[in-house]
Amino acid sequence: MFNLKFSIMKKLREKMLQEMQLRNYSPRTIEVYVGCISSLSKYYNQSPDKISLDQVKSYLHYFITAKQYSVSFVNQTISAVKILHQDVLNKQWDTLSIKRPKREKRLPVILSKQEAKSIVSAPVNLKHQVILTLGYSAGLRISEVVNLKVEHIDSERMQIRVVGAKGKKDRNTILSKAALELLRFYYKLYRPKLWLFEGAGPGINQYSVSSIRKVLERARIKAEVNKAVTYHTLRHCFATHLLEQGTSLQIIQYLLGHNHIRTTSIYLHVQHYSLDQLVSPIDE
Repeated sequence: MFNLKFSIMKKLREKMLQEMQLRNYSPRTIEVYVGCISSLSKYYNQSPDKISLDQVKSYLHYFITAKQYSVSFVNQTISAVKILHQDVLNKQWDTLSIKRPKREKRLPVILSKQEAKSIVSAPVNLKHQVILTLGYSAGLRISEVVNLKVEHIDSERMQIRVVGAKGKKDRNTILSKAALELLRFYYKLYRPKLWLFEGAGPGINQYSVSSIRKVLERARIKAEVNKAVTYHTLRHCFATHLLEQGTSLQIIQYLLGHNHIRTTSIYLHVQHYSLDQLVSPIDE
């Protein structure tokens, strides 16, 4: 009986993988959605095809109320269940069956320029310093940093090529003079072959996301910054500080790789205005 159940679940997983690969979903999205279905199945100890939408609702309600899980978790689970029901099991999917929750409108944590510079310069290790500097100086996501290759650094045009970013999009972002100087020292010392930041394991592999998070937390403590800081905070600071310097929202949208200007416009709410320098319309 157990072998039969395992065989059914394996086939469902393969069909779901195939469906998402045909849609050209990113490996990260595929991993997350498969994980969502796996967690749901383990929770009820049932094959996913036997779990009703009412059970899915109860599952989500429990994790929202008792475990305080995020809206992202709920939306990812709903999307994964939709693919399973509609495209794998060929069942009718009613968008009203499970309604998506409203997203929280929270403003990102923003560091001052001094706080950001203190954090990125805190590590003694050169590789760690370069990794943090690129997050702040170029507005890179943590996944984009680990996926950088040596060839993506264009020192002549002072640009960084970001390949296969979120949504499988490529873009260019700025390469600062300070970052380039550090990168040159770093390259001479480490001589990376394929990935710009290689891991410590055997063979040529990427530096891990978990290692970067640990590096950042140690840097935050050393810099004595008492704010909740993630690698994405450095990206938020990049955008906000550019806006405060007078860079247009459209240019920042491009540098960050946002599809919609409304995503970028959140930085209008967090930029620091110097009220003493503002001129009233009547004085003009």
